[in-house]
Amino acid sequence: MTQVLTISCKLKVSASQAVKLEATLSAFAQALNWVNQNTPEKVVNPVKLQSLCYRAIRTRFGLSSNLAQQVCRRLAAARKVAQQKNRPVKAFKGGFVTYDARIFSFREKDWTVSLTTVEGRERFELDIGNYQRGMLAGSHPKAATLVKRQDGSYYIQICVEHDPPEPQDTTEAIGVDLGRRDIAHTSEGENWNGQQLNQVRDHYSRLRAVLQRKASRGTRSTRRRCRQLLQRLSGRERRFQTWVNHRISKSIVARAQATHSFIALEDLTGIRERVNQQPRSKTERRRSNSWAFYQLRQFVHYKAARAGIQVVVVPPAYSSQTCHRCLWLGQREGKHFRCVNPVCGWEGDADLNGANVIALLGVAVNRPRGPWLACQLQGYGKPAPYRLAVGAG
Repeated sequence: MTQVLTISCKLKVSASQAVKLEATLSAFAQALNWVNQNTPEKVVNPVKLQSLCYRAIRTRFGLSSNLAQQVCRRLAAARKVAQQKNRPVKAFKGGFVTYDARIFSFREKDWTVSLTTVEGRERFELDIGNYQRGMLAGSHPKAATLVKRQDGSYYIQICVEHDPPEPQDTTEAIGVDLGRRDIAHTSEGENWNGQQLNQVRDHYSRLRAVLQRKASRGTRSTRRRCRQLLQRLSGRERRFQTWVNHRISKSIVARAQATHSFIALEDLTGIRERVNQQPRSKTERRRSNSWAFYQLRQFVHYKAARAGIQVVVVPPAYSSQTCHRCLWLGQREGKHFRCVNPVCGWEGDADLNGANVIALLGVAVNRPRGPWLACQLQGYGKPAPYRLAVGAG
């Protein structure tokens, strides 16, 4: 199976080239909004959209033939996603243009890209480091997206196809318990404390609240300075969270590769909705809603695929309340877990216990024979007070 990776590369843009890029970005966004407003909302086929408004796009907005086709494809994709979520397509704010192999090309010998603009073809030098060069070396990308960031810089997000190795066949698993107190805790005892991340989140939350209050009540110059500072701080918390998740996922995948194991993760889909239904303070809701567990899961998935490591997702039900040694339901209080089985009586870190249960579930799901678990301390033939059953699906 082919894996597609997106490499974000900064462009070196001259003043004259910036004018052409701005015109292209503006025309592309205007075309998207015009087509969205002047075609039936139910039309989600790009070919049908192209037949309805191709000539109008070229005449009204001055886009090339292939850029006009990209408008139809981009809007069709947005409408399909909107239909799945049962909501209409909102207005496009602009700041991006999608490209395919006919209007985009990458040249490795001088590390440049060629893009089609409203005023013809332009070549741009890439301002990249060793990581991007290593990912792009020897590749033949066929798609890219031009993006303008808030600071005014231009980036090209190049899609590179990669053929990952076949996943290694193994019965050993590394279970990963995800949480807010410990961002991740593995079944081998390695953990990443979330205290620093919570402190950073709380700091930026307080800072935004103070600046927004001053911006709404202060003088004109105060409001201007507060808005400038808010714009400068924009994205810092998100970038820090992304860096933390990259570091954690890289360590987990590296450990799985070194021990010839696969990775078992919890399926936490919908956890925010379930958690927010409980009576909680405003601070706790903010912390839960800013918990980027899905991003961490995606990072683990794509890094594991590149390394040839399989990732198994298991249901999280009762994983933190089940003893990993005897599979009885125990008692958890904060970070401490105690098994109530008189034959077992295991006590220890609750997250470590949960990670080991997730690893057992991962092994059970990954085995072709009998995906079930039972209390081994009492034997398979005797009735056990609790048995953990797992479906292979």
